[in-house]
Formats: sequence, C-alpha cells, structure tokens
Amino acid sequence: MAKIVVISAHPDDEILGCGGTLAKHKANGDEVFWIIVTAVTEEQGFAKERVQSRAEEINKVAKLMKFDAVYQLNYPTMSLVSATINEMIPKFSKLFFEIKPETVYVMNRSDAHSDHRHIFDAVSACTKSFRYPFIKKFLMYECLSETEFAPALNERVFLPNYFVDISDFMKIKLDAMKIYESEIGEHPFPRSLRNIEALAVYRGASAGVEYAEAFQLLKLIDK
Repeated sequence: MAKIVVISAHPDDEILGCGGTLAKHKANGDEVFWIIVTAVTEEQGFAKERVQSRAEEINKVAKLMKFDAVYQLNYPTMSLVSATINEMIPKFSKLFFEIKPETVYVMNRSDAHSDHRHIFDAVSACTKSFRYPFIKKFLMYECLSETEFAPALNERVFLPNYFVDISDFMKIKLDAMKIYESEIGEHPFPRSLRNIEALAVYRGASAGVEYAEAFQLLKLIDK
C-alpha cells in the first residue's frame, strides 16, 4: 500500500488530469490524499449559492473517488502571484511531512493558467530527496483547457513519457467530471465529456491500450 498525493489548483484539475489513475490507485489499495489550493469566496464576488455548490461538488467527488483525506488551502482563485510561492512552500511541506507520500501528482509547470504555474513551483520545492526522502515519484499531469493552450515553447512544452492504463476506470473518471457540472460544456469546448474521452483514447493509442492518462515523469527514485 502506497500513499499518493494529488494537487489541484482548482477542483476538477485532479479528475481532468489523473482521475482514472487515482481510481486505479484506490483499487490497488493505495491511500489517496487530495490537496486543493484555491477556493471561490463571496469576498471575491462569487454568489453564496456558487460557494455552497462548489463545497458540495468537492464532497461528492471525494466520496465517489474514495479519497482518504481532503486538504483545502483556500487561497482566492485566480489570484496567485509570484510572491505567493514562498508562502505556499511551508504549507505544502507541512502536509507532505504529515502524509509522507510516495507519489506526488501536480499540474504541468507551463499551463496557461498562472495559478497552475505558481503552484507547481511551490510543490517542486518540496520534493528534494534530502528533505523529503519518502517521495519516490514526482509527475506532472496534463489539464484540458490549460495544458494545450499554453505557449508551445520548446523549453516548457508538456512531454508525456509515462502512461497509465485506465481502461477499467474511464467510467468513474467521466462520472466524477459530471459532478463539476458548471465546468463542462458541449464539444468543441475543451472540457467536454467527448474531448475528455478523446484525449484518453489518443493517449491509450500511444500506450497500446483502450484508454490512458499521460504524465511527464520528473523524478523516479527506485529504493
């Protein structure tokens, strides 16, 4: 049994990027912990009903995915800046020492959304092997509507080199995404159920399976 941490800038990132993989972890008996970095608040101008519905979505997704714990850092959504990175690092560090994960999944470092990029920098600072010896695997996941819309610069492009067969878990990935009703739309909207399945089919073809999720492996320590 392994301990797994997945980090979301915003609820739905975790399902878009690795929902099937997380369900597979649970089926294999692993413990999965979900860290959500940002939140919607009335102070930001979101309606009370939206704040409540987002809380309900998080609870429903956590229950469906059978996550062992959910941690919410409650930074205002769409407001992270470079200065926030230093503030986030000790928070991630504290959680990592509490959980002691073997595997960490985080958003792609060059996603279009600046929240994703800042969070990646903070998380990656908490993966040094001499300080966090329990972390053996560190991976970036792709997030529809963010990864593919980032500038295609050679030094920052997402390079999938690690594939997970999620053929037995595609349904739960789609069921979990349906909970985020306000985040999905009809094709050709990037976060459509059709597009989510299409990406899984495409990644599956690369891996020789029906459905797959792709990651960029940043660190693998075989002890």
